Formats: sequence, C-alpha cells, structure tokens
Amino acid sequence: MAAKNIQKTLGQEAIEQKGWLLAHKWLLLRRLSQLSILFLFLLGPLFGLWLVKGNMSSSLILDVLPLSDPFVFLQILFTGHLPELTVITGAIIVSLFYFLVGGRVYCSWVCPINIVTDIADWVRRVLNIKTSLSFSRMGRYGLLAVSLLLASITGILVWELVNPVTMIQRELVFGMGFSWLFIVGIFILDAFVSRRAWCGHLCPMGAFYSVLGKFSLIKVNALNRADCDDCMDCFAVCPEPQVIKPALKGKGTPIINSGNCTNCGRCIDVCAKDVFTIKHKFISSNLLTSQDEVHL
Repeated sequence: MAAKNIQKTLGQEAIEQKGWLLAHKWLLLRRLSQLSILFLFLLGPLFGLWLVKGNMSSSLILDVLPLSDPFVFLQILFTGHLPELTVITGAIIVSLFYFLVGGRVYCSWVCPINIVTDIADWVRRVLNIKTSLSFSRMGRYGLLAVSLLLASITGILVWELVNPVTMIQRELVFGMGFSWLFIVGIFILDAFVSRRAWCGHLCPMGAFYSVLGKFSLIKVNALNRADCDDCMDCFAVCPEPQVIKPALKGKGTPIINSGNCTNCGRCIDVCAKDVFTIKHKFISSNLLTSQDEVHL
C-alpha cells in the first residue's frame, strides 16, 4: 500500500494542474533525444543508411562534421599519443556545445544508460525499496583519476573496454553477449542496492562532464522559490538532489550552479508551483531580488 501511495502522490498535483503531458514534458523530450541519437548510430550497421559513422565516442556526421567525446580525447592524451586532427576538432566542437548547455546534459539527454538507471529508480519507488548502503559521491572522481592513470600506464583506453555506453551500441548491433550482464548489473545496483549508485556516485564520465557543467551557460534555477510549498517532489525525482537545496532554500542565488546538475528538467515537470525554470546563468540580479521580495 505504501508503494502505491508514493507512486500516486509523486508529481500528482503537477499532473492535475498542468495535465499529464506537460507534467512529463522534459522527461519525454529526453527519451526522444536519447532514443533518436541511438537510432541514428544504428541506421548504418543495421540498415545501411550511414548518416552517422562511428560510435558515441567518435563519429562523423554526413561525412562532414566530426564529433568526439572530450573524455575519450583526454584519455588519448594520457596514453601519450596525439589524436588525429578530426578527433581534436570533434572534441573541441563537443566541448563548446556542453560548455553552452551544461556538461552533464550528456548524462540525461544523450547517454542510453540513463534510461536503465531511470527505470531502476522508478522500480525502487514502486516497490518502496529502502536500502541504507550509499557510496560516496566523490567515488566517481576517484574512478575518473584511475581511468586516466590506467591509460597513462598501459597506453590503451582502459575505460573504453568497459564503458557501458559503448557496450549498449555494440550489443544492439551484434546481438546478445556478456556485455549485457554489466548493464543488467547496473540496473540491479541502482534498483536494489543503492539509489542512483552508478550515475550519481560511480560513473567517471559523469565526473568528467560535471567539471564542464560547472562553467556552462544554461542553468536550472529556482527563480520562483518563494512559491515552494515543500512538497519535496523535486528532491524525489532529481538524480542529484543535493544540488537543489542551496538554490531553493538558500539566501543567495536561486541558480543551481553545481556542475552535477544534469539539466534533466524533471524538477520543472513535477513542480505544480512552477518554481523551476531553465535559463542562462546571467539572469539579472535585480530580477532575482525582486522575485524574492514580491513574495515576502
């Protein structure tokens, strides 16, 4: 009964006020983005339509535009090799994009593993699974350092051998293999062992993109935080809930400046009071002050 109540009340007020579609707008847009990107990479090997060549680590769009994962680029540098010009160009393009929209947008809008971890989190809520085990959020930065150290020592991209993003694409093209066990393991870890363990505590890619996200121009903000009724739905759905409190309950800026925010928009979806929005981080300080004063 408790599990049913949790599922029913989470975001229910937002659904009643905005309608189901608007209360899930950002979630649906993210799923469309993730599945569309994955589909584009599968068009070539499965159907012979090569709009995109390569994989999510390094690709060529329409034989013209190179795109390269800047984390892969960094790993290559640590191996002691100089990447090809197309890889360098692709890494610069992608880095500039994430500098604008937020580094961890990769995690919530591109990475297919996010679908797996979101489903695992949904299962936890439905089954009302409570576990006390928790990993340090600094662990992902430790694994980031280890992945770069191993690249330096071995001269190969060790992380890419076990990168679950690469595994998903490979398994969808070549069929079922042992790589699926790793992906299933991530699901079990998040659903039954520790909430958001993989993306929020362990994934070195998330750690890398959080550094880029710290300096991004597009930020989620709690501009209308004076309207908050403390329903806590935003904390319940946020994959990085620790980033919300300083902006929502703090005395300073309502902008979520943490690089760990994934700009997923779920806090916007579930909030019936429209407390959250996504804007550039250069919102007028006068506007921010006046918004708080109006509700005092």
